[in-house]
Amino acid sequence: MADPSSYRPKPGEIPDSPGVYRFRDEHRRVIYVGKAKSLRQRLANYFQDLAGLHPRTRSMVTTAASVEWTVVSTEVEALQLEYSWIKEYDPRFNVKYRDDKSYPYLAVTMNEEYPRVQVMRGHKKKGVRYFGPYAHAWAIRDTVDLLLRVFPVRTCSAGVFKNAARTGRPCLLGYIGKCSAPCVDRVSAEEHRELADEFCDFMTGRTNTYIRRLEKQMGEAAEEMEYERAARLRDDVGALKKAMEKNAVVLADATDADLIAVAEDELEAAVQIFHVRGGRVRGQRGWVTDKVEEITTGALVEHALQQLYGEETGDAVPKEVLVPALPDPVEPVQEWLTGRRGSIVSLRIPQRGDKKALMETVQRNAQQALVLHKTKRASDLTTRSRALEEIADALDLDSAPLRIECYDISHLQGDDVVASMVVFEDGLARKSEYRRFQIKGFAGQDDVRSMHEVITRRFRRYLAEKEKTGEWTDGENVENSETDRNGENVGTPETDRNGENVETPETDRNGEIVGTGPTEDDGRPKKFAYPPQLVVVDGGAPQVAAARRALDELGIDDIAVCGLAKRLEEVWLPGDDDPVVLPRTSEGLYLLQRVRDEAHRFAITYQRTKRSKRFRSSPLDDVPGLGDTRKQALLKHFGSLKKLRSATIDQICEVPGIGRKTAETIAVALARSAPAAPAVNTATGEIIEEEPGTMGSSGEPVTMGAPDERRGQET
Repeated sequence: MADPSSYRPKPGEIPDSPGVYRFRDEHRRVIYVGKAKSLRQRLANYFQDLAGLHPRTRSMVTTAASVEWTVVSTEVEALQLEYSWIKEYDPRFNVKYRDDKSYPYLAVTMNEEYPRVQVMRGHKKKGVRYFGPYAHAWAIRDTVDLLLRVFPVRTCSAGVFKNAARTGRPCLLGYIGKCSAPCVDRVSAEEHRELADEFCDFMTGRTNTYIRRLEKQMGEAAEEMEYERAARLRDDVGALKKAMEKNAVVLADATDADLIAVAEDELEAAVQIFHVRGGRVRGQRGWVTDKVEEITTGALVEHALQQLYGEETGDAVPKEVLVPALPDPVEPVQEWLTGRRGSIVSLRIPQRGDKKALMETVQRNAQQALVLHKTKRASDLTTRSRALEEIADALDLDSAPLRIECYDISHLQGDDVVASMVVFEDGLARKSEYRRFQIKGFAGQDDVRSMHEVITRRFRRYLAEKEKTGEWTDGENVENSETDRNGENVGTPETDRNGENVETPETDRNGEIVGTGPTEDDGRPKKFAYPPQLVVVDGGAPQVAAARRALDELGIDDIAVCGLAKRLEEVWLPGDDDPVVLPRTSEGLYLLQRVRDEAHRFAITYQRTKRSKRFRSSPLDDVPGLGDTRKQALLKHFGSLKKLRSATIDQICEVPGIGRKTAETIAVALARSAPAAPAVNTATGEIIEEEPGTMGSSGEPVTMGAPDERRGQET
């Protein structure tokens, strides 16, 4: 625990002007970002008597080891810089609203030649029109199913669309009239785009125009005694009205507004947002946050506005934002919102009428969300705390292991040996700090030796980062801590045989990085900067001994080590002849099992990735200057790698883009490589003749049967 007086700035050093300040901990990680109209007055509040500070503020200033600030010209600039730094550094003591789920949107991909209607989650893409968010994806699909009767816009994926265009036959929706089938040229690209524009117009609230037009067409069809057409139009009108009923009118004046309500107690706050477009509620979402600092309702609203509109522009920011309390001061926030929209945005508290009544509804939703969250959170926190306490008691630790790292080795009968490191903090997985390793020190299968190498490399890097930040104080020689036994720089990410980074964070389903790890000297993420309280290895006494020996060799004696053996789920400690047996109903054992299983999953996923890359390799990969386009051209021209091997240099030169010198290089590379083994059906033992349709992506024939049947079992 740091004493705030040890890093308090000297009198007169802090300017009396607007700016943004950052508190850092002993590892140089940014733990809090704030803004102020007057930096001098605001920072003075943090360095008063600790007894007078809010408990969470007191925890922040005692965790911090330094403070720095940046002066800006206006409060609007301070607001923008604060938002940017919170997004960049992810400070642990700042208010961060946690989306209780990834809300789905109804999206129309207007950036494509043939726009597509679909459900989308995650970050918004340029050129795509979004409607929502919706509480459930099925609500979007129900609405779209009704509207496709009137606006038969494409909903199929790119693969289905291309296949229909190739075969000349539309999908089922094209046959039943719920798609205009642009894939088979029933409508032109321009006509299909007009349908998509009308679909978007209807979703934005301009509904009466289309209903009146359809009713007029229905009347004309009835007068001309085209009763079947009139019946179809009648059903179309009914579908549109039914879709409209899903979003009842709440504001009669067709207002575009967002309503934000906050429910809070001393520890947490819940935020609910209703998106009203054209007088109808088009979307709803909610967030929950821990109140890690003493903060007013107006400040909570300000953080919610940053979260909502920090990356939005144009019409995504409504003309009117209704809130329960105004930020103090309100002018910079209103000016910032106006800048995001490009026109004036009204930020105010509703006082009377329909808007006040709707705000009360949003407030009730916020209260219910907070109650539900606290009910779930209490159970989760209690269970996790009990699990950590049971682990501390069983392993005789001084305190509960708030950060646990688990390591596992994976290989396929000695090939592609890799290791994984997973991190659990407060009993929850922190996937942003997962890391992957290749075993470099030796070849073959030796789990004990592999574990020793991985632990050595991980904590050698920790010592290197500790030295860089000035925390190394015992005077030991750490010159060799920057390189591994092969002389490689261990302060840089691991790379595979293709030079690709293999220690990157995990990503979500959209391919986006799910978080950040420890930090660089400027507060940005850095690998391996934090030590765990407990290292768990997947294995028994030999693996535990190897991990303990690696730590001892590095002079690290303040990190506990244990192993969890799969067979009997026994916990092994270094130097003990007998394992620690936790009860089967123990929450601590369950947590260790989850940590171990997650490390195993992460390791075997990486091992399979490396194995699949090796299986897809081709002799053509070794030809310098031969890219994917010309490889595909060669394989397409000859039909298989076997036929390419038997081709003459003159025949290879016939392929477009292949000159004589390149052809000679290809012929030499293929001559040096051994012929590929024939494909075998493992069920019958039959050798399968190589055909163009059986080639893999590299041009090699595909071998039938699962990898495990060919090569053995993975570990």
